[in-house]
Amino acid sequence: MKAKVDPELCIGCELCVNLCPEVFRMEDGKAVAFTDPTPEAARESCQQAKEQCPVDAVVVSS
Repeated sequence: MKAKVDPELCIGCELCVNLCPEVFRMEDGKAVAFTDPTPEAARESCQQAKEQCPVDAVVVSS
């Protein structure tokens, strides 16, 4: 599984960072995914971050 954040859509709300700090962090006011691939233990919380992103900026692929 791989996660990424579309910087054009991200509003910097930090929801993904709070839900899944193992994968996401803030850089210059925007969220970024800093792990590749997503750690096995973080897959569920990563998927939750994708589903709960208010602007659909989080993309998760297999």
